[in-house]
Amino acid sequence: MIALVATPDTFVKPHISYNELLPILVVFAAACLGVLIEAFLPRERRYLSQLGVASIALVVALIRVVIGAGDLPRLGAGTARGLFGSQGTVAIDGPTMFLWGLVLVFGLGGVLLFGERRVEGGVSAFAGQAAALPGTESERQSAGLDHTEVYPLLLFAIGGMMLFVAAGDLLTMFVALEVLSLPLYLLCGLARRRRLLSQEAAMKYFLLGAFSSGFFLYGVALIYGYAGSMDFGAINEAVLNNTGNQTLLVLGMGMLTVGLLFKVGAAPFQAWMPDVYQGAPTAVTAFMAAATKAAAFGALLRLLYVAFGSARWTWQPMMWVIAILTMVVGTVLALVQSDMKRMLAYSSIAHTGFLLTGVLGLQGISEIHPGQITSLQAVMFYLVTYGLTTLGAFAVVGLVRDSAGEQSTIMRWTGLGKHSPVVAGVFALFLLSMAGIPLTSGFVGKWAVFEVALAAGAWPVVIVAVLSSAAAAFFYVRVIVVMYFHEPDEQSASVAHPSALTATAIGISAAATLVLGIVPGPVLDLARVAGQFIR
Repeated sequence: MIALVATPDTFVKPHISYNELLPILVVFAAACLGVLIEAFLPRERRYLSQLGVASIALVVALIRVVIGAGDLPRLGAGTARGLFGSQGTVAIDGPTMFLWGLVLVFGLGGVLLFGERRVEGGVSAFAGQAAALPGTESERQSAGLDHTEVYPLLLFAIGGMMLFVAAGDLLTMFVALEVLSLPLYLLCGLARRRRLLSQEAAMKYFLLGAFSSGFFLYGVALIYGYAGSMDFGAINEAVLNNTGNQTLLVLGMGMLTVGLLFKVGAAPFQAWMPDVYQGAPTAVTAFMAAATKAAAFGALLRLLYVAFGSARWTWQPMMWVIAILTMVVGTVLALVQSDMKRMLAYSSIAHTGFLLTGVLGLQGISEIHPGQITSLQAVMFYLVTYGLTTLGAFAVVGLVRDSAGEQSTIMRWTGLGKHSPVVAGVFALFLLSMAGIPLTSGFVGKWAVFEVALAAGAWPVVIVAVLSSAAAAFFYVRVIVVMYFHEPDEQSASVAHPSALTATAIGISAAATLVLGIVPGPVLDLARVAGQFIR
């Protein structure tokens, strides 16, 4: 038997800066408080309490991030902080602060949409009792109840996303991946209407998500076998010094990438997105489409640029193929969709391909010419434009209804521009931005990622991206034609009058879509000031 004797120098006390971690701590604390509210408060008082706690927590966390953003020039200069250990299990750097702010903004939009009650006649879009089977007496008894557990679930997901983009080693990244994923699996199955479709979406998302987590965890084991460490800096050193078994490196890198590409919805790992986006409550779809993609791309960029930055020529050819395949699959399949939510889901897949095009750009300041933007800067700006546009678009989709509930069939939107010109106009703005039409934020975002990819020599990918953008304009314009150039008929759906919560979310998204298309400089400068990932 071998006895392990602890000596005073076998344990190194980790450095913990609670001030730096305050945004994450506030979000998780509010989530735990939300659980207590569900346990102890009467049901009739939970809605306002949960809405207030979630909103205040996200605002406080966002304010702390904005205050911390005052140090972004210093953080971008390479003096960023690593927390928990010598290498830094949690990396607080410029991109982390930028992505934290972005996730929190999308989280606030999600809270606004989750809080909508007027559209459903005084109740939320979530089932009153999730365990009740559709059509049973227990479901009828819970028909007028609010499912307020969605707010702590939302906060747990946001906290996981914030940890995900700041993870400094593979183990922390895996834990964050599970923390953000599990609440989303639950939220997708809580729709008040079309319960079976919602539950089917949640089951598909859970099963495929479990497979992707398995790939990621196996990749963690292989990379640990290669580098002898899970820390991103140590892995990069091992790659730079060409130590270890190269087969383990390539296989591990591939498995890790598969796990993250599933989350961003890249082909051929995108099969879950259309079903989940269609079946989940539209408020959940809006939040998930914006925030999850931002968090997953933040983690993917950190993994590729920090841990495997020295192995760029190993993973870049794979990314070329995946980016092209993702754009083609998303665009082609979106052309034949008759459901609005499925069309937007395939559109999201195509946008993932555009974002991957930006990932192929030059990542280091020393590699680019003065005045040229970096790959990280372009991708972060694109995440801002895409997320705000998508959040607003799905919020509008949730307003088009009839007596049976939400109507997402495209032909049910016939003549919407005539009887609801404001809603149709705002939705047309979102569609034009997704198509990349000038004077919208989508145009500037695509221009940025295409520019960095061209500078890196990925011109074949850019050519496919331009052709995909041109083809994608067809299915966006088709919806505009249906809304404005067809006369309303007896099957045309109407637009519900939302409360101030949903109207605020849509208004902010529309304003940002227009302003960032005309004056993108401040956000591009903020992304530039954020600098590079800490190594």
